[in-house]
Amino acid sequence: MAEKIVIASGKGGVGKSSLTVGLCRALRDRGRRVLAVDCDLGLRSLDLLFCAGDALVFDWGDVLRGACAPERACIETDGISLLSAPLHESSDFTPQGMRDMIAKYDGGFDYILIDAPAGVVGEFALAAAMADRALVVATADGVCLRSAGRAADTLREQGVSDRRLVINRFHRAAVEHSFLFNVDDAIDRVGVQLIGVVPEDPEVMFRLPKGEGLPKKSPAKRAWERIAARLDGENVPLRLRLF
Repeated sequence: MAEKIVIASGKGGVGKSSLTVGLCRALRDRGRRVLAVDCDLGLRSLDLLFCAGDALVFDWGDVLRGACAPERACIETDGISLLSAPLHESSDFTPQGMRDMIAKYDGGFDYILIDAPAGVVGEFALAAAMADRALVVATADGVCLRSAGRAADTLREQGVSDRRLVINRFHRAAVEHSFLFNVDDAIDRVGVQLIGVVPEDPEVMFRLPKGEGLPKKSPAKRAWERIAARLDGENVPLRLRLF
């Protein structure tokens, strides 16, 4: 069975989709079969980040409604499978329906990463319904940390008890000047265990929107690789001295 992990945040703009893409590629490079599921109805972005928009014919809404076979909705992009979000909401989309739909892919993958929409209402519940585990993504400012804490609480209420925090776009100089919270304070404010810190890296902004991978020495890429290793069961120490 696949590890089904929802990647969530309390608010938008924290780099949740870029983390999804980075972890998909890091897990692929470890030899894992990976399915990325975009759950942001109407605002889907993973097809653009994977440079796969022209290949889209079906989405997971078509699978849920029985309009196409599960394998026909998946597109292959750079060694990763992608299941795109519908462009419109529907009363056909229910949490139980999402669980039934994602079960059709369970045997074909090692990991299913679900990119949830920002916020904790609407489609958030659909994304959470598919998951066994969660990564809660936040930047180290007060607004994002408070909303991430709310997202973590909502995930627990919806049955996802295994939650881990990713502090994204972390900037050490900003912490030293008290513009951002340090790692320990960020963990305390969200209230879940840390799994990784991803430093601010301009390469993410410059390369990912064009569908490009990051250089080997990219700080973000190396952080994604460490998080992927931890997801894969490796005991990789947190390198907090760098932050």
